Amino acid sequence: MSEPLCLLQVHAHPDDEASKGSGTTAKYAAEGVRCVLVTCTGGEAGEILNPAADTPEARADLPAMRMQELEESVSILGYSSLHLLGYHDSGMPDTEDNRRPDNFWNADIDEAVGKLVEIVRAERPQVIIAYGDDHSFYPHPDHIRAHEIAVTAFEAAGAATRFPDAGAACAPQKLYYSGWTRRRIQALHDAYALAGTDSPFAEFLNAIKGDSDHLYTTQIDVGDFLDKRRASLLAHRTQIDPESFWMALPDEVLRDVYRWEEYILARTLVDNGVRPSEIETDLFAGLRS
Repeated sequence: MSEPLCLLQVHAHPDDEASKGSGTTAKYAAEGVRCVLVTCTGGEAGEILNPAADTPEARADLPAMRMQELEESVSILGYSSLHLLGYHDSGMPDTEDNRRPDNFWNADIDEAVGKLVEIVRAERPQVIIAYGDDHSFYPHPDHIRAHEIAVTAFEAAGAATRFPDAGAACAPQKLYYSGWTRRRIQALHDAYALAGTDSPFAEFLNAIKGDSDHLYTTQIDVGDFLDKRRASLLAHRTQIDPESFWMALPDEVLRDVYRWEEYILARTLVDNGVRPSEIETDLFAGLRS
């Protein structure tokens, strides 16, 4: 391709970029791919989950603290560009935050799509990563809305008649959904059991209904970038307790247990050259010159 490779990810809140696809970001950024992050809300409805970070300063202005944490995480992972859609965190249903007229869930969806289309046309990514369409395990309104606008923007960005004031039409070529396979969750759960540590993944296994592993088309080897993934998580000091069991397994163990991040290829306008029975190992398969 004549244009430089560009990967754009759409996330709901600050810290989502660290917990979902962060190893993938670090890997491609290290290869020289331009990585772009779109964060839809400011995470204002979040709580302080790390006792060591529960300070008067943090409680006085948690949104500003979360922005500082986001900027540090973005730097660690190697993102070239950060875009904020500017919506208030919607919180969970039946909360005060969820009733706010300025939150992401209550925003005009065409307005939100238009904002994202303008970013896509300016950044010209070949690949977009979004949340999947199965929200049964974590039905957060902002995650649902982030999925909806990403899918719509993927289709609209290349249509000159859609959002004509949002810049020249530019069609992304591939859309992926991020997620976790059952085999990944099971492997990590078993590793905690082997280490004699309480597993944070037990509830995930109990919540999974059926087996959707066959839907996953793509594995990205991030074994050499687990340190970046850990550092980006720890940058979100108000959200991540470094002493929690989530952080209990060292990177060298995780590298041996499960070194991949996984995706579903939801839309593609190119032939990636991968047979249906094979696993794709590069988000830019079919796009490299």
